[in-house]
Amino acid sequence: MQAIILAAGMGNRLGSSADNKPKSLMEFGAISLMQRHIKLLKQNGIQDITIVVGYQAEVIQSHLQTENNLHFILNPRFQEGSLISLAYAKDIMVRDENMILMDADVLYHPDILKRLIKSTHENCLLIDKDFIPGDEPVKVCIDSNGHINEFRKKVDASLKFETQGESVGFFKFNRDIAQMMIDKIDDYLKLDDSSIPYEEAIRDCLLEAPEKFSVEDITSLAWIEIDFPEDITRAQNEILPNI
Repeated sequence: MQAIILAAGMGNRLGSSADNKPKSLMEFGAISLMQRHIKLLKQNGIQDITIVVGYQAEVIQSHLQTENNLHFILNPRFQEGSLISLAYAKDIMVRDENMILMDADVLYHPDILKRLIKSTHENCLLIDKDFIPGDEPVKVCIDSNGHINEFRKKVDASLKFETQGESVGFFKFNRDIAQMMIDKIDDYLKLDDSSIPYEEAIRDCLLEAPEKFSVEDITSLAWIEIDFPEDITRAQNEILPNI
């Protein structure tokens, strides 16, 4: 199993709160987010790790120079949407039988990643049912048959579902679904719209073959995505003490 970490973005919404460095290099508990990802991946048996970099790529690479078994892919179009970052990694997405895909800007309890990696589901999303509604969280909706029937920030008001939660931004896919995602990415690239988030490619796969996907419920475990200055404060004061 391999892991791909998306870490190319600029983190504009943080302003100067990240000290003008990549979000993935912010430190919580004397260790950067990126170092924490790598440590936990290796603790769970994943040694093959690829990081998609862009903004201050050389700073991230220097920060991780003592780490072994890391591969870097440069996204020179890092100012565009996250789909572009994943597109630069598509040639390696089917290299192994299974892959873990991760956003780099998340602070989380170690059991969250462990639960995903050890899940019996080959194609798996993580869901947190205890979330604050709004336009920012990426929602995972599950219908009465136990299938995911929506995966987006904005959910149509007419959609019927039994369960809804927020996606953590970590995923596990087998090779077949990874190839399906590559096909969807290629379709989006033909539209020449770089603002499309990579989650749309996942969503297309989910809606096309819902029976192939499942979720792991991590509602009781602490985590936060670092997007805004107030997230840094919450990460320090609320999340870090609980992980």
